[in-house]
Amino acid sequence: MKTTGRPYHHGSLPEALVTHAVELLDESGAEAVTVREVARRAGVSPAAPFRHFPDRAALMAAVAEAVMVDFGVVQLTAVDSADSLPFRALGTAFVHYALAHPHRFALLRSALFAADRSPAIEEGHRAFTNAITGMIVAGQQRGELRRADPELIRITAQALVYGLSQMFVDDYLDAARAETLIDEVIDLFGLGVLAPGRSVDA
Repeated sequence: MKTTGRPYHHGSLPEALVTHAVELLDESGAEAVTVREVARRAGVSPAAPFRHFPDRAALMAAVAEAVMVDFGVVQLTAVDSADSLPFRALGTAFVHYALAHPHRFALLRSALFAADRSPAIEEGHRAFTNAITGMIVAGQQRGELRRADPELIRITAQALVYGLSQMFVDDYLDAARAETLIDEVIDLFGLGVLAPGRSVDA
């Protein structure tokens, strides 16, 4: 989600505006994302963004949707490239994303917890949770995970990595200890969900 510095092509202004907005988000948080600054970075007039986004809220909704897509791609890429236990790789990637992009994590959290989720956020969240549940079922079929309710395992795992991520983002935990803590916390959780006889590095 980085810009190349090249001018946008005709018809791609909405994508360029969202990309610049994500840059601002990463730099200074959601409050720093203004339509005027996004327009300046895109090299267009202050009025140009309003042809595509009626107000700042609409722009931020598009940013949240782009972040959700990016988040999902990162998680599933980690799973696809995992040498072992894709479920573990997913949890590790979740926390790493929050550490690398704390402002994106905060925006995504706000979008997901909003009373009026956008249809794109709702659909993205549904697709992601369904993918995780499917991964759990596959892990159970391979004998890697306990034969418990897949939905309950998903909720438990999500609560763990979400809570751990938030503790790092809030500076409750020292980010310098992140690598060790992520491994130890997820491994300890794994001892409760892996089938008897399976090791966390199997």
